Amino acid sequence: MRVAQVKEFGGPEVLVAAEVPDPVAGPGEAVVAVSAVDTIFVETQVRSGAFGEHFAVQPPYVPGGGIAGTVRAVGQRVAKAWIGRPVITALGFTGGYAEQAVAPVAKLVPVPDGLGLQEAAALVHDGVTACALLESTGLGAGERVLILGASGGMGTLLVQLAKAAGAKVTGVARGERKTSLVRELGADVVVDAARDDWVAQTRAALGPAGADVVLDGVGGAPGLAAFALTADGGIFSAHGAPTGGFAPVDASEAERRGIKLLGIGDVQLSDEEYVRLAAKALEEAAAGRLRPVIGGTFPLTRAAEAHAAIEARTLRGKVLLTM
Repeated sequence: MRVAQVKEFGGPEVLVAAEVPDPVAGPGEAVVAVSAVDTIFVETQVRSGAFGEHFAVQPPYVPGGGIAGTVRAVGQRVAKAWIGRPVITALGFTGGYAEQAVAPVAKLVPVPDGLGLQEAAALVHDGVTACALLESTGLGAGERVLILGASGGMGTLLVQLAKAAGAKVTGVARGERKTSLVRELGADVVVDAARDDWVAQTRAALGPAGADVVLDGVGGAPGLAAFALTADGGIFSAHGAPTGGFAPVDASEAERRGIKLLGIGDVQLSDEEYVRLAAKALEEAAAGRLRPVIGGTFPLTRAAEAHAAIEARTLRGKVLLTM
């Protein structure tokens, strides 16, 4: 079968097409014929050679942790009824940029009728994490939430879920195309991060107290600026680091101000939790209450172009690979 493989650490050009043997399902596993692959920013960072202390991968390897497709074969101790079902699953961090992938049946999530596989793929990671973030922060009606990276795959979902929870949403994105999308998705206030005074604008929008909850999907200096906008006694959740690192928040200052700090470790889920939250995200999308925004699709053979587009930050929402 065909895969996209990282032959060495480096730029997008190191992601090349290759042929490998077809996978075989072992006990408790299924082979999924892949239709669409979720691609996320951290995959581009690891491909470049970053975050080696967190991701134990060495070239050559096949990236990709989130897929949508149809079950084509199952191993021992797996019901044959799975065969032919459209599903999504999270594989970990490797194996998804492929025409077929093996996954444990315990982590397969059926795709509801009426929801396309591309839309489902856009929820494999971000839909689950967004639902988990809403649960972990306990965001409720009337609370002020600040969302950084509001036009990305995760941010677009968080805007919609926060609005559905009754929160007052302030979204930060960069440029007219991206801010217009965030506004379209229902944010009460949208701030353009390209402006030199975006922090002052955000502070004015939130009011003197600041945000009850900050959802930082950007990290770095913008994330640190957002921490300063968190209300005393509020919650600051850092779940993204496309800037190259998470916001360098001073834990002692957070403690002094009574701010609860949450990190990406707080949304690392068991298989059971993953399946529950993935099913919830898929159900919301199938019912039309949650809209996955797909900014671009690339065939598997152009995986390098997909990575380049993600790094250029030119697209809104999700980038997918398709077969």
